[in-house]
Amino acid sequence: MLDFPQWKKIWLWGLTLFATVAALPSLLAPLDLELPDFLPQPTVNLGLDLAGGSHILLEADAAQVAAQRLENMEESVRSIMRGSNPERRIRIGEVSTANGRLSFILDDVRNLDRARELLLPVINGSGLVQEWDLSILDGQRIVLEPTDLGLETAISQAMDSATEVVRKRIDSLGTREPTIIRQGETRIVVQVPGLQNPDQLKALLGQTARLEFKLVDQSALPTDVAQGIAPLGSEIFPYSETAQFAGTFVAVRRLGGIRGDSLINAQQGFDPQTNEPVVTIQFDQQGGARFAQLSTQNVGRPFAIILDGRVLSTPVFNEPILGGSAQISGGFSVETANNLAISLRSGALPVDLTVIEERTVSAELGADSIRRGMLAMLIGSAAVVALMISSYGRFGIYATVALIFNVLIILGIMALLNTTLTLPGIAGFVLTVGAAVDANVLINERIREERKRGRRIISAIENGYKEASRAIYDANITNFIAGVLLFLFGSGPVRGFAVVLVIGLFTSVFTAVVLTRMWVAGWLRKSRPTELNL
Repeated sequence: MLDFPQWKKIWLWGLTLFATVAALPSLLAPLDLELPDFLPQPTVNLGLDLAGGSHILLEADAAQVAAQRLENMEESVRSIMRGSNPERRIRIGEVSTANGRLSFILDDVRNLDRARELLLPVINGSGLVQEWDLSILDGQRIVLEPTDLGLETAISQAMDSATEVVRKRIDSLGTREPTIIRQGETRIVVQVPGLQNPDQLKALLGQTARLEFKLVDQSALPTDVAQGIAPLGSEIFPYSETAQFAGTFVAVRRLGGIRGDSLINAQQGFDPQTNEPVVTIQFDQQGGARFAQLSTQNVGRPFAIILDGRVLSTPVFNEPILGGSAQISGGFSVETANNLAISLRSGALPVDLTVIEERTVSAELGADSIRRGMLAMLIGSAAVVALMISSYGRFGIYATVALIFNVLIILGIMALLNTTLTLPGIAGFVLTVGAAVDANVLINERIREERKRGRRIISAIENGYKEASRAIYDANITNFIAGVLLFLFGSGPVRGFAVVLVIGLFTSVFTAVVLTRMWVAGWLRKSRPTELNL
């Protein structure tokens, strides 16, 4: 165990120095010092409790998910019954969505079995969950009612999608290592270190960014629209507060429009004629073809650009738009246009999110946490170092140097993995220092026992490392399992503690067992001691 060939020494020293150099940018940053530009400069990101920032708790409306599912099912039923073949079309009466269920009457009862057969793939969904219950009333009315399990699945999927959209929007702000996790069934926790302006965050996350293009119903009477009365097949939307006709309403055709779910890009720009901030959007191939068809068939007719239930503007199709791109205007400022572009690029939220809790952590509080945490670690480390050197002499010095390398290697690995250091992470550092010292105490005490039994120096050291390593590995495997479980089932600061703990377990074994053994082997080979001061 004390045999270290040259290649092994080079490899161990190279690995140690590589991780140590990776830790330097993080250590030099508080001193406003930097490494040369040609060197990579990974740094450890600081969590919300250390760097300060914004904390927001968002909540979704589960009832809105149910309403959207009902609306989507209505569109699916109309499309399925209409079909592509006019001769096979199934005529139905008025569709009702009262009481949270969808029902309609067949004009011809002979089509009942065929209608039920056509609807089965839709109500079964993916086949893993029964999403809708189908029943027949009065021999002619088909009723579709959402199942509890189907609704729970839909809410879970909507929250997963919303979490991903929130993540994309925050990433576009250029922030580093935000914490975005689901809490319960309908809540999302957002923590953004370094962001001291929660209003900007709320404006970005509070926007659903559900974009629609619908034809204006020119047959609607202005007096009826003002009273909220829409013609059959149309619906009424208010103008946005920043629009030209703010405070008024417009009637648009309910069907035949285009949704913004086929957008592939959105950028803030300026109108070349008015120099006003606008948002330029680009559809994918399928969406571009549908937009081209809509504009070609309706040249000279106005259409409404609707964002989150409010009309931004009602321009006219002066000519077919065949390039798959369009321009959205609506009295934007540069900031609001840029936020809208970010929201559209990130995708529409499948459900509205409401801010129910917000708080800002100041950077000064984080700096104080760092100072106190580092002070605690330094005092503890200094006490441990003094005890180790006084108790074990040369072997205590080796343990101290290994301890320093241990901390540097942890920082280096965290920087390379782009992980985040939180206040509990500093506690993990302190615990890691204790684990590393524990390993050295076990080794040194075991060597001392072997010497008392009369073994020679080399034999005592070799057996000391061999026997103590077993206990060290057993203890660290137990801690590793605990750390993994904390990471898998914990959240936020708990995961930050788990990350440092797991990394520290590996580095503690490496520095306390491998490095010190290499140093002791080199000292034995060079000095040939006749006695140990243990």
